[in-house]
Amino acid sequence: MITLLEELVNIDSGSYDKEGVDEVGSRLRRFLDGHGLRTRLLPKQHHGDVLRADLNGGPEGPPIVLMGHRDTVFPKGEAARRPFRIKGKRAYGPGVCDMKGGLVQNAFVMAAFQHLGIGIAPLVLLATSDEEIGTPECREDIEAMTRGARAALNAEPGRPSGNVVTGRRGGVFMRVRVTGKAAHSGGNYREGISAIGDLAHKITALHALSNPDEGYTLNVGLVSGGMSLNTIASDAEASFDLRFTQETQRIEMMRKVEAIVAEAKVPGARAELTILGEFCAMEPSPASAALFETYRAAAAQVGLAVGGDYSMGCADSGFAAYVGCPTLCGTGPIGWEAHTANEYLDLDSLVPRAQALALTIARLGRSPLPEPVS
Repeated sequence: MITLLEELVNIDSGSYDKEGVDEVGSRLRRFLDGHGLRTRLLPKQHHGDVLRADLNGGPEGPPIVLMGHRDTVFPKGEAARRPFRIKGKRAYGPGVCDMKGGLVQNAFVMAAFQHLGIGIAPLVLLATSDEEIGTPECREDIEAMTRGARAALNAEPGRPSGNVVTGRRGGVFMRVRVTGKAAHSGGNYREGISAIGDLAHKITALHALSNPDEGYTLNVGLVSGGMSLNTIASDAEASFDLRFTQETQRIEMMRKVEAIVAEAKVPGARAELTILGEFCAMEPSPASAALFETYRAAAAQVGLAVGGDYSMGCADSGFAAYVGCPTLCGTGPIGWEAHTANEYLDLDSLVPRAQALALTIARLGRSPLPEPVS
């Protein structure tokens, strides 16, 4: 497992690096093919192709889907600057826990079931390519695969406590562009229409929508605009995100966001809103609660005491939950400090977390979950 992990970590695979993300997919595919699994690629134009693997000769029926993403947030050359290394009982490197460790775990579990020939239920591995930027191309594949599925288990890193994730917030990532009219700020002040001035009003109004106590927030994280300090700005833009806990919040907040963008506080200014990417909330349900209890019992068989955490971050597991599939996230090996140079993976967790996942799959074949909600 460590050998495969090292190979994957040492391949640059930023979300916009299609070649690198596909190289990670090719290495995983060689491993899966070598263990007798059926693999195929679902081509994508702008991002890495989706890799799918199925048990060869498995039973028919609703599948159990093992999810994971191959892309990272790191730029080209990051793997060469700080390649995979082991210090003590931890492994380090770009994407080591988020989530190349989870990909390795899922691949080994698939190989184990193929070799054992245990036809518990159809088992599918789905390795996508664009999660870190909101899953613009792979969302349809995730939803198609998990709609009507028996369960979805997403191998994002386990919490440092060993817990898994039973709920997540959703997010919408947006950009607003404002167009005004340039003019000399001294000689022709009255002729100008300040895009920055209008954007400033919009930013204040967007931030005022936040209600952390109710679980939804808006944050403007990037702002740019203008040409020079003595020119009234003809253009300005801001990138921001909305986080929410329930789909009803998303609908209501987007209505308010669109109204703020449409209203020009500076006469003559025009604005355009673009959705850059989004995640559905992973809302708890009776079916997902039953799936968690199944996982917790399986983990106890290998000596792991596992609880369920609510995560404020987003993940592809939200798409599976959105289409009504019983979903559990954070089932990968334990790691932390993702998206930083300190990102690590606990090597001692690789085998027991894979065992817990395999035993969960076995239990799912014996005891039905509650019917998913469509």
